[in-house]
Amino acid sequence: MAHVKTALVIGGGIAGPVTALALRKAGIDASVYEAHDVAAEGVGAMLSVAPNGLDALRIIGADKAVEAAGQAVPGVVMADGSGNQLSEFRGFPGLSATVTLDRADLLGTLTGYALAAGVRIQYGKRLVAADQTSERVTATFSDGTTATADVLIGADGIRSMVRTLVAPDAPGPEYGGVLSFGGYSRSDVPAEPGTMYFAFGRTFVGYWRLPDNRICWFASLPRTEPLSSVEVARIPATAWLTQLRELYAGHVPGETLLAQTDPGDLMATGPMERMPSLPRWQRGRMVLVGDAAHAPSSSSGQGASLAIESAVELARCLRDLPNSTAAFTAYERLRRPRVETIGGNAAATNKAKAGQAGDRPAMPTPEQMFAPVHRHHIEWDETVLAEHDLPNT
Repeated sequence: MAHVKTALVIGGGIAGPVTALALRKAGIDASVYEAHDVAAEGVGAMLSVAPNGLDALRIIGADKAVEAAGQAVPGVVMADGSGNQLSEFRGFPGLSATVTLDRADLLGTLTGYALAAGVRIQYGKRLVAADQTSERVTATFSDGTTATADVLIGADGIRSMVRTLVAPDAPGPEYGGVLSFGGYSRSDVPAEPGTMYFAFGRTFVGYWRLPDNRICWFASLPRTEPLSSVEVARIPATAWLTQLRELYAGHVPGETLLAQTDPGDLMATGPMERMPSLPRWQRGRMVLVGDAAHAPSSSSGQGASLAIESAVELARCLRDLPNSTAAFTAYERLRRPRVETIGGNAAATNKAKAGQAGDRPAMPTPEQMFAPVHRHHIEWDETVLAEHDLPNT
């Protein structure tokens, strides 16, 4: 089997354009196929790109564009729900600061960067089938068109169509026991610009001050039975705010933040979900990347960053190994332990938010929380070894 030269990337979300850019850097011609008719605009809430995500973006040259589109938040303060500060963290020397921005702004920035670099992105291309031979894979779309390449990469999110083809026996997304909300508050709650605050207690709220002096916050509402995002959106914001205000009564500063949030500034993002461990990430000439393989839930703060890392690592494996089988095996070996550890930690956080954690564990320091995750670095210029070339351990 010859080296991979062409790729179909299914999904035009965050992982899609990054995968295509990384493949181009690796010398592989990649085109992106997005199911929706237009690029998503105004879809999704605020998110963060952590130092490890920015470090991976630096490899494909997109880090500065993302930093310019967002707000640097280098500091973290951890407190309890009574207003007592527990610890403070100002980042690691030599690492970029975490950047916060709207998901739509991140997607727009990455898509624009990819288009400027010559990546082809086609919209209205919903995958319905894929057929493989020993040498090629052909995608069939709902409009009747087809596309053929050496490999097909599923970057199509937590409800991935490609995943049903790669691992038809795979579990679906796992509900974390809480509904996720965010909002903008015209509050005078103390919050230094450039600092993210986490206030723990019977309930949890995270927040930071925006450049326009509003405070952006995120919180969770425990619920045994999940609602879909569509079902959540049907319920008026005033009703959700009433429930959140009742839950956060007495919480510092959650009570104040919610009291000073208008219904029009509430973001009801839907159920907190993650992907449990999949039996496989690959089948023949098809492979999964990003949330399609390892969505860790938003409580990790790592969904976008892990997707970016995996896209770059996959391109590196396809660059160095002689065929797709060897490349996909190496990619899964390099990525699975890291993403499953982070996903498992996020699942434990979700249980705590849902009141299912039992005795509350000792709170880790910020260094313990962030060092193993934020310091991760992909050595792009190092050659990836095939399984049989690894030294004996």
